[in-house]
Formats: sequence, C-alpha cells, structure tokens
Amino acid sequence: MQSLQAQTTVKEGVLTVGTDLTYPPYAYFEDKVPAGFDPDFSRLMAKKLGLKANILDTRFADLVLGLRANRFDMVASALYVTPERAKQIDYVPYLKTGSSLIVLNTSKNSPAVPADLCGMKVSTIKAASWTPKLTAVSESTCKEAGKQPIRIMEFPTSPEALLALKSGAADVMMEDAAVAHQMVTNMKDDIKVTSKGLIYPIVIGLGVNKDKPELRDALSKALADARDSGEYEALLKKYGLDAPTEQEIKDSLTPKK
Repeated sequence: MQSLQAQTTVKEGVLTVGTDLTYPPYAYFEDKVPAGFDPDFSRLMAKKLGLKANILDTRFADLVLGLRANRFDMVASALYVTPERAKQIDYVPYLKTGSSLIVLNTSKNSPAVPADLCGMKVSTIKAASWTPKLTAVSESTCKEAGKQPIRIMEFPTSPEALLALKSGAADVMMEDAAVAHQMVTNMKDDIKVTSKGLIYPIVIGLGVNKDKPELRDALSKALADARDSGEYEALLKKYGLDAPTEQEIKDSLTPKK
C-alpha cells in the first residue's frame, strides 16, 4: 500500500497513536513496551501504510480530546463506536465487545443486568460509553420502582476502578467484557463476573479526525488488506476477539430511540 508520507500526519513518516496503556488485554505495558491487541493492531496498520507506529500512553478520558487537538493521528484504545462520538470523530470499526459486571467473591450482591444495580455503588473508568446508559437506568427503572439510584463512581483508569471495588468503596465494577475476563483470570480468588451475557453489546473502532478523510480511507484499505492477508484474523485469534458484522457496525451508528 502507498505510504501516507505525502499526506497529513502529526509527524512525517509516523502514525501517531493514542492508547490508554492501563487496559489489558487491549493495551498495556510489558517490559516498558506497549503490548496488547491495540498496539499490535496499530503496528500492523502502520506497516500497511508504510509508516512507523508511535504509541502514546494517554488516559482514556483524554483520547478524543487529544485526537481532535491533532496530538494523535488515530486512537486505538477499545474505543466504543457510539452515535454521540460519531458526531465528533470518524471511525474505522475493527472489533466487537460488550460490558460485564464484577463483584468480590465475598459479596452478597450478584447483579446480572443494569436494573439490578439500583441502590449500589458502581465503579467504572471515566468516560465509558455505558455511564450515560446506567444513569438512564437509575433515573427511570430505579426511580419508577421506588428504589435508590445507582451511584456511579468514575476513575481515570480501570485499575483504580478495580481498587475501589477491592477496597469496598464500590459494590460492583462495570467493565469491558474482555478486560473483565482478563481481570478475573488473574484474580479468580478475589473477584467474579456476575452478568450472564454481554451487556450493551457494542462495536469498537479506530478514531480518526473528521478533517482527515484520506487517513480514514487509507486505514480502511489497510484493514481490508490485513484481512485478505490473514494477518487480521491471526491477531483476533491470538487474543480471542471477534470482528463486527456489517449489520452490527450499522446498528452501532444508529441513534437509539
């Protein structure tokens, strides 16, 4: 594929990527080197574009702001595709996931769905797509049932939200399903997932500035090339993740009534 060097990137010859490296299995540090699906995928996209990947560790809540300020060429950080975000940035969808509920093994609470969270303190990473949805559940379902509202506690990083759960400051943690699975695998003696299926199934996409349509199109072509070569499928298999269908992508960009 033709290099983007003649086009606009933050730095010539480099694909600058914003990623929150506190979020395994998507993105984290391993021996001080960015690791996980998103860094691996970013390097693959950069290679297809004839560029070198430069991955910048940035807190999740600042990623879209940094992208729009042209600090990055793209965001690759388990960024959920939502109609609201699509008004601010363009997407190149490449994964699908959902969220899960986590409690301590010693907890008497066993919430399976958001409606079960009425009256509970829920820790979460700041700017998560499910936060406004939980707020809506609290203001409608909980209130109509005469129950206490959901108390949402936001933290800059996922590890901090987990610490709130482990310390007893929160009753439940809500997290991306793949991240939750990784946490429980690492700490099965301490925590467990109580939700039975994906909550708020959603598509994940690369974030690109709306004023860089040529980069968005080039990334879409790079993804298609990686799919044709089998490199994309191999990466999905390595991390146990799935690609979204065209219908799921369409649904993710459609405002809910």
